[in-house]
Amino acid sequence: MINPPAAPRKPVTVVRHGETFIDDYAWLRDKDDPAVRAHLEAENAWADAVLAPTRDLQQRLYDELLGRIQQTDLSVPYRKGDWWYYTRTEEGLQYPIHCRRQGTMDDGEEVVLLDVNALADGKPYMALGGMSVSDDGWLLAYSTDETGFRQYTLVVQDLRTGALLPVRRERVTSFAWDADDRTLWYTVEHPETKRSHQAWRHELGGAGDDVLAYEETDEAMNLAVGRSLSREWLFLASASHTTSEERVRRAGAPPGEPWRVLLPRVPGREYYADHHGEHFYVRVNDTGRNFRLVRLPVSGGALDDAEELLPHREAVMLEGHELFARHLVVHEREAGLPQILVQRLDGGERHRIDFPEPAYECHPGVNAEFDTDEYRFGYQSLVTPPSVYRWHMDTRDRTLLKQREVLGGFDRANYVSERIQATAADGTRIPVSVVRHRDTPVDGSAACLLHGYGSYGYPYPVSFSSNQLSLLERGMVVAIAHIRGGGELGKPWHDAGRMASKPNTFTDFLAAADALVAARLGAADRIAIEGGSAGGLLMGAVVNHAPERFAAVVSHVPFVDVINTMSDATLPLTVGEYEEWGNPADPEQFAWMRAYDPYLNLRAGRYPPMLVRTSLNDSQVMYWEPAKYVARIRALRNNDAPLLLVTNMGAGHGGASGRYDRLREIALDYAFVLAVLGLVAERLAEPGGSAGE
Repeated sequence: MINPPAAPRKPVTVVRHGETFIDDYAWLRDKDDPAVRAHLEAENAWADAVLAPTRDLQQRLYDELLGRIQQTDLSVPYRKGDWWYYTRTEEGLQYPIHCRRQGTMDDGEEVVLLDVNALADGKPYMALGGMSVSDDGWLLAYSTDETGFRQYTLVVQDLRTGALLPVRRERVTSFAWDADDRTLWYTVEHPETKRSHQAWRHELGGAGDDVLAYEETDEAMNLAVGRSLSREWLFLASASHTTSEERVRRAGAPPGEPWRVLLPRVPGREYYADHHGEHFYVRVNDTGRNFRLVRLPVSGGALDDAEELLPHREAVMLEGHELFARHLVVHEREAGLPQILVQRLDGGERHRIDFPEPAYECHPGVNAEFDTDEYRFGYQSLVTPPSVYRWHMDTRDRTLLKQREVLGGFDRANYVSERIQATAADGTRIPVSVVRHRDTPVDGSAACLLHGYGSYGYPYPVSFSSNQLSLLERGMVVAIAHIRGGGELGKPWHDAGRMASKPNTFTDFLAAADALVAARLGAADRIAIEGGSAGGLLMGAVVNHAPERFAAVVSHVPFVDVINTMSDATLPLTVGEYEEWGNPADPEQFAWMRAYDPYLNLRAGRYPPMLVRTSLNDSQVMYWEPAKYVARIRALRNNDAPLLLVTNMGAGHGGASGRYDRLREIALDYAFVLAVLGLVAERLAEPGGSAGE
């Protein structure tokens, strides 16, 4: 191929709030049009041609990534009832195998519950949505997605015989067993909007049809069903981005007993409950955005009469809580860092688990037993591989159960992790987590890869990546910008980067890039950036704002066609997203989005080298958004920097499902970045077929 594919222009005119928009590439939305698939395949062929000089580099990178992984491995087993459950992987197999042993791990015979490799046989994609064993241990409910569209099918297997029961439910989003070992509660999504909107009860072996237990009519709300660790209560939660309501039902109650609303729905108020003894413990944000913890009698009660256990705190975000027979575990976030708080329920002293590194990630482990004094949690950092610890909640003894082995001579002493602060345009301090090889000079010459997301109140995890070592070993600095719109500093941090305040997300990211340069951690002309989904929106917005600032851009499944998507209520997620971005039908909210919409704000000019990834079966950011985006840049730009669109024709929002296939995708991304930044000898091919110098 001599030149990149040029998408034909087929203008569609739309008038919104007095402004006329001409969309030349709206036709790419028609997935059934053979011309659309032909265009995507032509883009893939072009990307393959441009990347052809890096094929050996991609293979070397793949070998490096694979060479650091213990391919045959075993997770830390956890106990539930009479069984020990665990997951293992085998060399050469793409997917995990879920197993259990009765009695002890040493003496019990292995029983394979679910071999995902067998489920994936002959299929280009396979994802396990969830799995749950009934209380008696002999029925397994699980759900799978075979396309990447995140549309899951629920089935039930008899573990005594291995046979599937005559249960098959489509579009299932969550499920939970009742206490009688024959009743299964599940929620399903709407066939068009994919909003989880109905809860059903299925009785195994029952003569009648499934019973509709509840239907959520608010189009901003999604339903999910679950069961407390105490096993005594079922919860049915309705939640949007800003409001929630929960219904409760005692496990094992007669079929006709209705679900009861725990606390009535109040717009703008969120609450999430768990159970212990005669109380529901409720995390609620009625007195402040960062939540407080209260408890209510299981018999019912008003929030005004609740007993407060932890007050709202301006500087501490209460992210979650877990209840055990004798202990309460609270997950908090302070100064951008996660914390774990433990307290005995009989009034003992509260204590936090201490973590030594300047930037890290910790999270709940698998804790399947209610009557225990031991708590498992996961820990990792930019230089510490994922680790599973056991914490004795009374003695405060910490035991390392497993740390992921990194092959190939990894030594964490060779790497330096730190956290710096950027200063945004309005004076706000933005945390930036950084990792580099200890031999990489801090003199302003290094190439840097800066990650960002900044949406939905999700904190960007400060996690370890053995893959990333291939960049660090080649002298790159890797950084994460903890920008507003995320959740690093609580709900106010999210509020400061959504709706009318969304531009803060973009200017914070630019400030983070400036801070890396000011700290001499990266060269101003050697900063590459990466983001996915809403992070892809971030990529599009900052490139439009300052295209000359970045040496390379990697954008995964980017949400870049904001106004067109948010104007179509028939698309999945749109209505629920009004609380994050706004509703373009409202003139004021339209103006917010119009100011930063990456697709609409593309202009003639120079653009940096860009690798844009999408998947044909993506149900969250439809493939046509990045396809239209790349097509319009090609038509507008006046330079010939590499511009690649790579479409996975058999996957969804998360890319390839198999672990080896996923490594191939990462190797390609790394090859693109390394070649563009000049950290390897290889260069990308230029239009006309030659390799650039």
